[in-house]
Amino acid sequence: MDARRLARARWATRAQFLHLGVIAGLFGAHVPSLGARYAFDEQRLALTLLAATAGSVAMLLLAGRIIGRVGARATSVSAGWLFVLSLVLLLRLPSPWLVFVVMFLYGAGQSLYDIAINAEGSMLELLGQRAVMSGFHAMFSVGAMLGAGVASLFFRYGMPPVTQLLVVGLPVAGLMTVAARGMLEVHPPADADSAHFAWPRGLLLTIGLLILAGMMAEGVMYNWSVLYVQQELGALPQRAALAYVAFSGATAAMRFAGDWVRARVAERTVLVAGAVLSMTAMAATLLAHDVTVAMVGFAFVGVGLATVVPILYNAATRVPGVSRAAGIASASSIGYVGFMIGPPLVGAIAHASNLSWALCTLIAACLALMLGAGRIPLATGRTASLASSGAAS
Repeated sequence: MDARRLARARWATRAQFLHLGVIAGLFGAHVPSLGARYAFDEQRLALTLLAATAGSVAMLLLAGRIIGRVGARATSVSAGWLFVLSLVLLLRLPSPWLVFVVMFLYGAGQSLYDIAINAEGSMLELLGQRAVMSGFHAMFSVGAMLGAGVASLFFRYGMPPVTQLLVVGLPVAGLMTVAARGMLEVHPPADADSAHFAWPRGLLLTIGLLILAGMMAEGVMYNWSVLYVQQELGALPQRAALAYVAFSGATAAMRFAGDWVRARVAERTVLVAGAVLSMTAMAATLLAHDVTVAMVGFAFVGVGLATVVPILYNAATRVPGVSRAAGIASASSIGYVGFMIGPPLVGAIAHASNLSWALCTLIAACLALMLGAGRIPLATGRTASLASSGAAS
């Protein structure tokens, strides 16, 4: 494949990660809006997030087969419209019970879209023979920062939440469709059996459990950071939304540097250092109980967690015997359980005590990452050789 075609596909995939981040950031900033619209407390909010995760996990069983049959490009278009339209409808429902159905569809679409663009990114890294996955995930973080930042701006000027979801969501869905035209038309053919969902075991199970810890930690930040600053620290909605901006912005900055770091530092070392930094930053934030400290602390949490998912997703594609999409889907099936466990666990702890204690789940997740980092397979090829030379120098 010629260099120009690969460059075009890389830019298209960056755009798709950016779009996913915008919608995720918009949703994260509106978790309090969801609670206010339907009079949900922390426990019921946790159950709505659980519904989204159930949709994500259900789709993981089919994602490898769907992407193997129609390709990542076509999959990203249909999945993107599904989860964007679900979000647009979220605050317009006549009954609170319909929230759980819509959240299930939102999670299913987001999961399928996520796996499709990660499979595309992994293939581009393979074909281009250079590390690009961390940069792709950086675009997700930039998008999340933009989505939450736009929500903060709209709150400041009094735009109703239901209107915010509409005026941001529909243009993003249109841009997803346009950007998909630059993605690879098809992936190199995979064995029919390898494209099916592979039940996690052995090395895939190990990677999946670490993704679980990483996604649980990220999920805590994406779903609860804004509510923590607004409810526990007493900030106004427009300022509380900036907690998400601080986390996502720092995550993006580190992910842009992540491919350079991966080429020079062993991935296991990066994971351990990041876990320690995130644990320390979250502990300091909770002890200080101050809005400004929270913003800075969440930024350092983002730096620590930034490289976890790119490293582990790519590790899942190196497992022999399964396609790249199926490998990501398999390991992610456990990872998404982190989102499934996280919301009700955080909600239950917050209901029993307060949200400050509930956020300690992030510290526990980072501890698991730190202890398990030594189990991931070492990178091979050009990235590994660059890391070795960098370490030697």
